[in-house]
Amino acid sequence: MVRLKDIAEKVGVSISTVSRVIKDDKSRNVNQETKQKVWDAVKELGYIPNLHARNLVTNQSSHESKRRTMKIGWVADPKVAEFNPYFSNIYSGISNTLDKLNYTLINMYKDEIADESRLLKMIHESGIEGIILVDRIDEKTLKFLKKYLPVVGLDFYYSEETITVIDYDRKEAAKMAVEHLINQGHEKIGFIGGGSGPRNESLAVEKRFQGYLTAIEEAGMVSKEDWIIDTGWLLENSYEGMKKLLKEQSEIPTAMFCASDLMAIAAMRAVFEKNLKVPDDIAFIGFDNIEMAKYSTPPLTSIDIPKYEIGELAAKTIVDKVEGKLNIPIKIFLPFELIVRESSKI
Repeated sequence: MVRLKDIAEKVGVSISTVSRVIKDDKSRNVNQETKQKVWDAVKELGYIPNLHARNLVTNQSSHESKRRTMKIGWVADPKVAEFNPYFSNIYSGISNTLDKLNYTLINMYKDEIADESRLLKMIHESGIEGIILVDRIDEKTLKFLKKYLPVVGLDFYYSEETITVIDYDRKEAAKMAVEHLINQGHEKIGFIGGGSGPRNESLAVEKRFQGYLTAIEEAGMVSKEDWIIDTGWLLENSYEGMKKLLKEQSEIPTAMFCASDLMAIAAMRAVFEKNLKVPDDIAFIGFDNIEMAKYSTPPLTSIDIPKYEIGELAAKTIVDKVEGKLNIPIKIFLPFELIVRESSKI
C-alpha cells in the first residue's frame, strides 16, 4: 500500500508537508504549487486519502471502521434539484431518507470532480463516504471515482454503466403513452422532446423517442418528420415548435406525445393561442406526472414515474453499499403507471 513517505519522495518534500496537504492543515502555509504536486502524486501513486475508502481496501478492524463521517455526496445542479419538479421530488426522497438514517447529504458540482487531483482532494476534505450521481460525468472520471467510493447512479445517464443504478424503463413507458393515444383512435401522432448526449444533441438514441417510434411502427403507422419537435429540453422551444407546426403544416397531428409534462404544458399554450381545443382538436399526453399536471388546462394525462421513491431507494442503496451490505453492482428498475386525465380523452 502506498504511504505518505512514497508521496513525499515523489514530490521532493517532507512527510509532514504531505500530511498537512492531505489533512488540509492550515497551521503552516503550503504554497498552491506544492499542494497541486502532492495531489497529482496521490493520483499517480494510487494513495487513498479517504478514511472510509481506505477501510474498504484494507478491511481494517471493526473498531477502527467506526470512525465514520456519515456523509453522502450528491452530484447534481442544485438549481435543477430545486426548480425542476421531476428532480426536486427525487432530491426530496434522497434527502429525507438519508436524514432518517442519520446521514448528511453534501452537494457537489460535476466541474469540481472533473480533475482527478481535485476529486481526491474533495473526497478527503468533504469526508464523503459514498456518492449519488445525477448529473452526467465522463467515463474516465466515473472509472476513477469507482476506485475510491461506493457509487449509485440515477436516471438515464447511468443505465448502461457497470455501477449500481436506480431507474425505470423509459422506452416502455413512452410506448405505453403512445399506445394510449392509439387506443383512443389517433393515427396522426407527433412527438415533443429532447435528445441525449452532453448537449442533448442525439434524438435518435433517446429512449422516450425510441418508445414513441416503436409504438407507431407496431401499430402499422408512419411518423412524419414534420410532426417531431426536438426541443433540446427547453420550454420555449416546445412552445415555439408547436406554434411553427400549427402555422406551417397543412396536415397537423391529432395527438402529441410529450417526453415531459413541462414540454406538454408549454405546447398546449400554443394550441390554445391558435384557438384550437385540447383534446378535441389535438390530444396531449405528458411524461413524469408532476404535480402541475393535475392543474393544467385541461388536466394533463401523463405517465407517472415514482420520483420520490427513486430518490428514497437511491439513498437506502448507497447506505447499504457504504456499510458493506451490498458489494456488487445492481440495477433496479421501478414501475410506472398511466394516469388518464382530460387532455387525452375522446
